[in-house]
Amino acid sequence: MNDSVYVGNAGKDAALDRGWLLGHFKDVGDPRHSESVEIKWGVHPCADERSQWVRGEKRTALLVLISGRFRVELPGRSVLLQEQGDYVVWGHGVDHSWFAEEESVVLTVRWPSVPGYAAAAKGEAQQT
Repeated sequence: MNDSVYVGNAGKDAALDRGWLLGHFKDVGDPRHSESVEIKWGVHPCADERSQWVRGEKRTALLVLISGRFRVELPGRSVLLQEQGDYVVWGHGVDHSWFAEEESVVLTVRWPSVPGYAAAAKGEAQQT
């Protein structure tokens, strides 16, 4: 077996780490560890929303709708992703939040991978 190869299932693996499949938060030596990029398989029940806005964004992000209906809130603008493959990209300095209008699956790619942005889930302490 080659330790530089990882084979998994996004739905199953995402459940283990709040949706995140790849990024700085994976153990060093794990092929999914990266300080360059983060990838998330987000499964959101209807009416799920981010607990707080991300402010002072230092990354670029791409969010692609796999299924459902998902709204991304940006300063002065609301973007509704409603057809499979709809996507939005935002860059450094763009604050954001989101809301699942229907049960949704979204793929998020962010770069670079930097600590400090995890919002606390309801009933959970803030993570960095």
